[in-house]
Amino acid sequence: MSVILTLVRKDIANFRRNRAAVVVTFLVPVVLIYIFGWVFGLNQKDTGPTGIRIAVVNASDNPAAAKLVDALKAEKAFNVITTTTNPDKSTRPLTEEDLRPMIEDDRFRYAVVIPADVVSTKTIGLHLKIFSDPRNDIESQTVNGLLQKTIFSNVPQLLGQSLQARAKDFLGGGRFTQFNRGIADTVASAFGGDPAAIQRTIESGSFGLDRLTTPAKPADPSLRRLDSTDPKAAAAPPAAPADDFFSRLIKIDDVQVVGKNVRSPAATRLVGGWAIMFLLFAVSGGATAYFDEANTGVFQRILSAPVSRAQLLWSRFFYGVLLGLIQLLSMFVAGKFMYGIDIFSHLGNLIAISIFAAAACSSFGMLIAALAPNAAAANGLSTLLVMVMSATGGAWFPMSFMPEFMQKIGKFTVVYWSMEGFLQVLWAQRTFVQLLPTLGILLGITLAVMFVAIWRLNKKAIFA
Repeated sequence: MSVILTLVRKDIANFRRNRAAVVVTFLVPVVLIYIFGWVFGLNQKDTGPTGIRIAVVNASDNPAAAKLVDALKAEKAFNVITTTTNPDKSTRPLTEEDLRPMIEDDRFRYAVVIPADVVSTKTIGLHLKIFSDPRNDIESQTVNGLLQKTIFSNVPQLLGQSLQARAKDFLGGGRFTQFNRGIADTVASAFGGDPAAIQRTIESGSFGLDRLTTPAKPADPSLRRLDSTDPKAAAAPPAAPADDFFSRLIKIDDVQVVGKNVRSPAATRLVGGWAIMFLLFAVSGGATAYFDEANTGVFQRILSAPVSRAQLLWSRFFYGVLLGLIQLLSMFVAGKFMYGIDIFSHLGNLIAISIFAAAACSSFGMLIAALAPNAAAANGLSTLLVMVMSATGGAWFPMSFMPEFMQKIGKFTVVYWSMEGFLQVLWAQRTFVQLLPTLGILLGITLAVMFVAIWRLNKKAIFA
């Protein structure tokens, strides 16, 4: 037993001397937990999506329509846009004609139009329009739910005005006024109040329908349903019938601007994020090959020839690009046969964005090799970078679910821009010219990271 304990002390001593192993074992997990806490909003009082850009066009002069716009602005998940900038730098209100080109340019992905006929005299009900680019299914469903909640909670006055307009058209002006006055007098005589004030309330469209959307008071926890075993569920009040009631009276025209004709939309949205995350793991793992070659003396033999360290790094870089391109295309081909993703209609643009994405990922692999002192540190650093970039770049879930400052950080990652490129090709079906800005950003990331990697490798003692 003493021999075993001696060997255990030897292993502990070796571990303590290997600072990279200590960091990978203890510091990296703590850093990841801290970052993921911010990503998932654990430090926020109110969790949920924030800053989702949504345009609102109000073509109605109805005061209740302005109230609906204010309600959308008050929703914390939305960043409401109501104006646009002219070429002369002046601003003007958005119009319905502005929405399609702005959504196609990814200025925003959702828009609500309150048309002039929001309250019709021909039918009982309301008319609204929603434009969308649902490139992220989770975000799209969340936005639709929030829009319906906001609309259903703030349209009783509009709905009352619809009923009033329909009655006025049916009865005529004089009889309609007499009808409202008769109701006001009856209410005042039965329940009290000023008949004139009650008549004004009725004519404004308020029939007490707003009570249907007012949350019920919390139930007495002591009152439990006999068929319930969950105290919280048992104490919860029954759901109000507002959603079902208003959904029958509100007509919403849903206009999908981008991705309407995409085959297998769910897989098309997801496969790009998965592909780039696995590519980062593969390319970053290749950085450890540097240390294997240094330990086996391959570096000494190569550098004894007329080969510089920069050339050695560039050769590894291009190998990583080739490997990454093959891996990405293999995953997209697999997605084609397994899920029906349409890749062959956009094969040229898909190859182009795959090359630039693979180059950006390979450059990070070279940076890890240049910064890390040994293979253990390279593994820990690559794990940290891949996990953080995948989480903040939108590969796991919508970026709009993160705090706003994390969303800004995510836009500096390779994952974000690679996924944008894949979605522009497969979802939005952009042309090569429209793809150039994204390609330029990925190229800029690649060159900047490679510059730092070469500078660091030239100063690094690789034969220590």
